[in-house]
Amino acid sequence: MKARRCSRCKQYLPRTAFASNKSMPDGLQAYCRECSAEYYRQRQEAKGKSVREKVPVPPGHKRCPQCEAVKPHSEWERNKASPDGWASYCRPCRAERNRISYFKRKYGLTPADLDALVAEQQGVCCICLAAPAAHVDHCHEKGRVRGVLCFSCNAALGQFKDRPDVIRRAATYLEGNAWKPILVAPGVYQLPS
Repeated sequence: MKARRCSRCKQYLPRTAFASNKSMPDGLQAYCRECSAEYYRQRQEAKGKSVREKVPVPPGHKRCPQCEAVKPHSEWERNKASPDGWASYCRPCRAERNRISYFKRKYGLTPADLDALVAEQQGVCCICLAAPAAHVDHCHEKGRVRGVLCFSCNAALGQFKDRPDVIRRAATYLEGNAWKPILVAPGVYQLPS
């Protein structure tokens, strides 16, 4: 293997010690990887910015910038667009970031806002008062958040299309007052009030 000289540290190093650069005649950077990293750190510090220290990672592993843990590749999603072929964050951190992003985008809620809503309800569903509050309920016309419900109650409101008249009739039905229309004329029925 042919050695190449680094323009900065003046050492002769193997070609694998240099990153690629297609604009250069030989297709490699002028500085070795270590000198490039040091030069980048110095430039950032001159701008008043800091650069995190590089953490040694064993082969087949990756470091998550959020939880700062080094985990095996089995803990990561694939991402063909990234240089190393793996997602930027481990699966648990990625799921949490997606959850936070979803609530912010869809309802305008931060994690603190959501926690405050659940705490205001003592952690239980507003409707059944039994199951834990886990699903944000909102008005489908105006998008206003109404509260946090359990899965079943949130789904029930959706099935009733958020119509109070239908929900009242369902409650009357359940209380034993069967829905019995009164025949007024052939084919014409009057609904009970």
